Parts: sequence; structure tokens; C-alpha cells
Amino acid sequence: MAFTWYVTFEVHKRGVLPRRRSPRETRTFETEAQARSFARAKFDEGLIVYAGTINPSIPRRLIPSGEISHWIGDGQDRKIVDPDNEGSG
Repeated sequence: MAFTWYVTFEVHKRGVLPRRRSPRETRTFETEAQARSFARAKFDEGLIVYAGTINPSIPRRLIPSGEISHWIGDGQDRKIVDPDNEGSG
């Protein structure tokens, strides 16, 4: 089973924790469709969500939080950031 996509989302604060924990959690997925579905659910909960491909997947993809609504909205990729070519284009 090859995981090629990840979705990172903020975690709700719950109560008082004895030690500090990361405010984010990441899940991995085999397909973009699975990642998109999970990201949609977290986004609908009002959470800040990021997504992308796991190295060494080619092409590398990064969907920043500001573009998640477009990415999950209609299933079509719009302005997706390619970390390797971020400045060109």
C-alpha cells in the first residue's frame, strides 16, 4: 500500500493537557480522491487544512490552506502550488 497524499489539519484544543502537544495532525492516503474527501470533511468542520503529495511522489504537489476550498470545491485543480517551480509561472 503506497501512500502518496497527506492532509494536515489543525486540532481543536480540548481541556487542559499535562504537556504541550502539536496543534496539527496529519493523515496519509493512497489517492488524491481519498485525500480530497477527508480534507473536505475537515474543512467543513471549520478547520485550517493543508494537503499535498508525499516525497518522493512526482509531480510534487502542495495545496496551501488558501487554496483548499478550490481544490475540494469541484474536484478540479485550479491554482496549485508546485514547490519546485513556485517562482516561475
